[in-house]
Amino acid sequence: MKNRKHSRKREAILGALRSTKTHPSAEWIYAQLKPLYPDLSLGTVYRNLSLFREEGRIISVGTVNGQERFDADTSPHAHFVCDRCGAVIDMDVEFAFDPCKAASAFSEGSIDYCEVVCHGRCHKCIE
Repeated sequence: MKNRKHSRKREAILGALRSTKTHPSAEWIYAQLKPLYPDLSLGTVYRNLSLFREEGRIISVGTVNGQERFDADTSPHAHFVCDRCGAVIDMDVEFAFDPCKAASAFSEGSIDYCEVVCHGRCHKCIE
């Protein structure tokens, strides 16, 4: 990480992301912090999320219902995305195989990491 000037907003953005398991969008983070930081802009949130992703402090789970979703848990784990309500849920599962190792058998390059994302409907949407 670069040695940059301390920013309360930057720390608040990272803190908001770390304080939830909902895999929020930039818009959600902005809405949570705007009352505390009236001069906060959505652009500032996006810029800092991009910075955190480049530094490896967060990951992008992908786009769900048109909004990129983020996760502060950078440890290897799978996600479940509900295609109806848009919930993104951490999956605490062990795979019988290593997806990266299996994928490397089909690649002529090297695989640095892989992601497992399952799609379907969550239990609340099935009910």
